[in-house]
Amino acid sequence: MKEKILELLSDENYLERSIDLIAAKLNCNKSDKFVNLVKLMNELEDEGKVVRNKYNHYYLPNQFGMILGTLTINKRGFGFVVVEDQEKDIFISPDDLKDAFNKDTVLVELKKHSDEERPEGRVIRVIKRGQTRLVGEIKKGKRDCFVDVDDPMFDKPIFVDRAHLHGAMPGHKVQVEIKTYKPILKGDVIKILGHRNDPGIDILSIVYEHDAPVEFPQAVYDQIENIPDSLEGIDIGQRIDLRDEVVVTIDGDDAKDLDDGISLKKLDNGHYHLGVHIADVSYYVTEESPLDKEAFARGTSIYLADRVIPMLPHKLSNGICSLNPHVDRFTISCFMEIDENGEVVEHDIVPAVINSTERMTYTNVNKILDGDQTLQLQYSHVKDLFFLMQELAMILQAKKARRGAIDFDVKEAKVLVDSKGNTTDVVLRERGASDRIIEEFMLLANETVAEHFKWLELPFIYRVHENPKPKKLLQFSGIAKTLGYTIKGSLENVYPGELSNIIEVSKDTPEHTIIATLLLRCMQKARYDEQCLGHFGLADEYYTHFTSPIRRYPDLIVHRLIRKYMFENRLDRRTIMHYQELMPEIALQTSAREREAIMIEREVDDMKIAEFMEKQIGEEFEGIISSVTNFGFFVELDNTIDGLVHVTDLTDDFYFFDEKNLRYIGQRTGKVFKMSDRVKVRVSSASKKDKSVDFEIVGMKSNKKTTKTVIINKRKDNDRKNNRKRNDRRKKRHEEPRFTNNHFKRSKKSKSKHRA
Repeated sequence: MKEKILELLSDENYLERSIDLIAAKLNCNKSDKFVNLVKLMNELEDEGKVVRNKYNHYYLPNQFGMILGTLTINKRGFGFVVVEDQEKDIFISPDDLKDAFNKDTVLVELKKHSDEERPEGRVIRVIKRGQTRLVGEIKKGKRDCFVDVDDPMFDKPIFVDRAHLHGAMPGHKVQVEIKTYKPILKGDVIKILGHRNDPGIDILSIVYEHDAPVEFPQAVYDQIENIPDSLEGIDIGQRIDLRDEVVVTIDGDDAKDLDDGISLKKLDNGHYHLGVHIADVSYYVTEESPLDKEAFARGTSIYLADRVIPMLPHKLSNGICSLNPHVDRFTISCFMEIDENGEVVEHDIVPAVINSTERMTYTNVNKILDGDQTLQLQYSHVKDLFFLMQELAMILQAKKARRGAIDFDVKEAKVLVDSKGNTTDVVLRERGASDRIIEEFMLLANETVAEHFKWLELPFIYRVHENPKPKKLLQFSGIAKTLGYTIKGSLENVYPGELSNIIEVSKDTPEHTIIATLLLRCMQKARYDEQCLGHFGLADEYYTHFTSPIRRYPDLIVHRLIRKYMFENRLDRRTIMHYQELMPEIALQTSAREREAIMIEREVDDMKIAEFMEKQIGEEFEGIISSVTNFGFFVELDNTIDGLVHVTDLTDDFYFFDEKNLRYIGQRTGKVFKMSDRVKVRVSSASKKDKSVDFEIVGMKSNKKTTKTVIINKRKDNDRKNNRKRNDRRKKRHEEPRFTNNHFKRSKKSKSKHRA
């Protein structure tokens, strides 16, 4: 009915727009139908999909020059409304925000003077609040306490009276729910996180700021009580028994959720027989159970500097599901026969039981491959396996390169923290030969499973990565050209191999990191979809996520569908219709939860990096100019920490911005700052709260020192003035009598007023 109403109102020639005439047009004249229509019209109005004029006639917002969108507020107070399927965002000045806040869904009226290139508007109405729960610190106000919100985009205090503090005290970090928006913000403390100085509270604050679930509900704990800690005495049923096979896991040194194991043999025909054995999580997490509902809500595990917020409770993620060494574990195993060109000629997906031979780390396997004789002797029973794995991985890498897959090879930072949660160092994540081996094997298993189900034409979930948008590629092309790189062919239908070639050519050059990073930024975000749309970055027609069901819900769904379709042979119409209806919702939810998890992880890293750099103020480093903007340029250090050199801090000359070639040129000296230039910088400031770092060029006179000196001098002047005032008051007190009649009169008056 809502669709019929919107379709009717979208007709510009339809003039009968009162509720009575709309009811007549839609055959809703009977009392019950009319009441239902009124309710629907009210709902559509609340959703901002229809608006009413002063005559109570209904229209679509765009017929009144109004637009529905999501508001994003800048630190400087103004905002932009992002409208779906519209390239240009609508600028909103601070005076036109009305009572809207960051992330609100708002109805905006376009201003008459705004043009298509730079549309401007004013907020007419808030349709839906984007943030109802926020995190901040309790502070004491004149009457009530208030929450000073952490989010820099939310600059208003949220007042909390004594009845709604629920034990929170000044200095506590809390999660507060806004109950009233007008005339002032009033809230209710729903969670006390701890004192602001407690270890780990800074990270926990970011987690709760995004309203990510931390504790599991009681129903989940009740369910896992019935899940065993081991497979001892459990019948393996129809599973293939691989407990005598050599299977190894290779993970990071501190990993505890071991999803995948590998087996590999060389066949008599020269082919490779690769087994990728993945923890059978779907055996324990049954559909529609409390465990399943919670895993769906979380979507993914979140990996932070000092903790992991798991998708599944530790009893599963670190226990019965984890492929720990020397214990029996259930798996879903994908066996692939691979020829000398890296092509899969045969495959089989089966339920199995394994007993992992060794729990290996990337560090140790890398050392074994590099010739460490001590470790080769220690792991002599599996040493040859690692060299065979390396042999196959190189074949798979060559095949991937031939089809044009893009190897971004972007450096990643790893934040190291101590037991109290303080940042001790920021280092590069090392990627050795063993990391690439496991990556190649996981990619191949994901491709094989995806292709298998694509041809079965059954409801399934895929990992898709669509072609980059031409507009973003055009921006990248312009920047790449200034560095000497050109994209050949049409940007409308670019091939992955062309972009991959640019990255390959840039390797071992100063600008390689910039090229790889900029290209990665202009890619569309990978997501989940019920359709097999291919993966542009991998230059692959078929791709899914099968290999990490402990930490990703889509992988768990893939396992569940394998179980239903292949192991249980459930191919009836009812089962197919059931999953056909579910897949779009699962794809949307898991894509959204993945984006949220990435945002949380980045915010935590940015905050801890800024905390680390607060201790480095005044220190000098070398870095490379990674991007140039109209307000300055960013310099990236060798450990990927980047900071802004503001144009006002270029003090040795007046520099103008050459927008076409993305560089700054000194008017008098002719000195140039452009991307890929290596420069020496000094840390001028860093803010843990703002998650930002600022640099200045070494050798230039610092603005900040001057500012500090002025502030210090002003403070000294103020101190002198205050001292003089205090001395004057003391002299006055000594010269006058201690008590006077007026004093007693004032005292009595004040006392009587106090009593009243």
